[in-house]
Amino acid sequence: MKKSKILIAFILFILLISISTTNAFINNNCFFSSSYADLWDGYILFSPEYSTKTFLMDMNGDVVHSWDSNYIKGLPVYLIENGNLIRGCSKLDNTRFVVGGFTGRVELQDWDGLLLWEFDYSTNQYCLHHDIEPLPNGNILMVAWEYKTASEAVDAGRNPKNIQGGQLWPDKIIEVEPTGPSSGSIVWEWHVWDHLIQDFDSSKKNYGVVADHPELIDINSGGRQSDFNHINSSDYNEEFDQSLLSAHNQNEIWIIDHSTTTEEADGHSGGTYGKGGDLLYRWGNPQVYDAGGRADQQLFFQHDAQWIESGCPGEGNILIFNNGMGRPDGEYSSIVEILPPVNNDGYYEFYSGSSYMPKEPVWIYTAENPSDFFSPKVSGVQRLPNGNTLICIGDSGIFFEVTSEKVTVWDYVNSYPNLKSNSVYKIHKYGVDYPGLTSLFQQSPNTPSLPEGSSSGIVGIEYLYSTDTSDPQGDNILFCFDWGDGSDSGWLGPYPSGEICKANHIWTEKGNYEIRVKARDIYGYESNWSDPLLVSMTKSKEINISLFLQKLFQRFPFFEKILNLC
Repeated sequence: MKKSKILIAFILFILLISISTTNAFINNNCFFSSSYADLWDGYILFSPEYSTKTFLMDMNGDVVHSWDSNYIKGLPVYLIENGNLIRGCSKLDNTRFVVGGFTGRVELQDWDGLLLWEFDYSTNQYCLHHDIEPLPNGNILMVAWEYKTASEAVDAGRNPKNIQGGQLWPDKIIEVEPTGPSSGSIVWEWHVWDHLIQDFDSSKKNYGVVADHPELIDINSGGRQSDFNHINSSDYNEEFDQSLLSAHNQNEIWIIDHSTTTEEADGHSGGTYGKGGDLLYRWGNPQVYDAGGRADQQLFFQHDAQWIESGCPGEGNILIFNNGMGRPDGEYSSIVEILPPVNNDGYYEFYSGSSYMPKEPVWIYTAENPSDFFSPKVSGVQRLPNGNTLICIGDSGIFFEVTSEKVTVWDYVNSYPNLKSNSVYKIHKYGVDYPGLTSLFQQSPNTPSLPEGSSSGIVGIEYLYSTDTSDPQGDNILFCFDWGDGSDSGWLGPYPSGEICKANHIWTEKGNYEIRVKARDIYGYESNWSDPLLVSMTKSKEINISLFLQKLFQRFPFFEKILNLC
């Protein structure tokens, strides 16, 4: 009986292993499902909020490259196409704007971690926070708070009961052009403060009928906190020249016109769409412009709103991480994809007296048990070219990828800097063909062969030497001969991979020398130095037996054969 129980237990154990290896396997902190073939190949970029490091990780969970900074709070990180890293972070030196998401600094590093540019925008009057967005022209859009006193807020129509700490921090967007190693010029800006409406006090500024002005922002929406917008993400649409913002405390996304001048952005006319800096589109919570009730709210303290990129299923739609705090049916997170009512020219359909469309998302992801997927803060999402969706549960540092049928094919638990402080603002996955990853895949040429040529000679006479090597990618190669006398050949070539390179040299002093060769591909990646060839140079009056015999054997090869027989 006892043996039977042991046998049954053993069989169950084998079956359990068989089932688990059939459906999934675990490597490092990664889970791979049996649908691993459905995983989109690429590399994930992320910076843990409480770490100075930024990591590039493969789908096995192995870090393949990293960058370091002197500062934590690496919320937004992007790898741009030239291989440089742009990262927001914080010196932790601002004593006024101390609330979730504050940064104040942007850094640009090259692939090897060299700091190329730094920009600090943090005083007691303003401070960068949350997201940045690199633009095609090399500039960067940045989200910032600006300080307003209680009296300024009341004069603008804010209910005095909704002013905490005697201040208000409306958001603004600035576009910065890097102008020097630690300087930048603000070439465009947009302010929430210029696009307000209120129906609280008819004696104050911005008074009007909120429902009649969906293009404006109610200064009394967004709760009682000083940070009354809390814009936590930005995205850019080059086709329409528009910017997409996630207004966390209004539970909405906003779209504004980036084609305006700064002066037009201050007002209500001008720009491609004729509305100046007023909202072109908003979605998620029609309550805040008096176009609906609680039941019509669809976003709940969302993050990472973005247009789905060209080439991905759903391109042009808007994807949002809907955190889900305060949902009437319980707190759980979801991913929502909406089809905005926009025409081919970038104009959004809207009917006066109604709310902005659509009524419902075109795609929603939730966990089978909704409460199993929940992040009360941060977090991000990305649609991938194969139709999968990459999701970051930022509060707990969990990354996972699901198919369009909502099947999880991969997940990972961040362990940096440790499992207790592993939150991540958002992540981004880059395909293996992304130009910014060139340095990751680029390999140096193989070490050149030992130089061939005379190992002895006479000062003042020119001698010929040769070498060859190959490049792993088949790139053309340049060679540099170090002659051992303080001079070199300079870079010769380029030569096709595997082709012999020849170079001449004359020594001017008697002595023993080492000739070495290094190779470099056309992208600048260098090999190690070759093994040295030892050469000896004598003056012309000295009898050089070795040289004499070498010349003799070259002219009369049979002498060498006779000598070898002796």
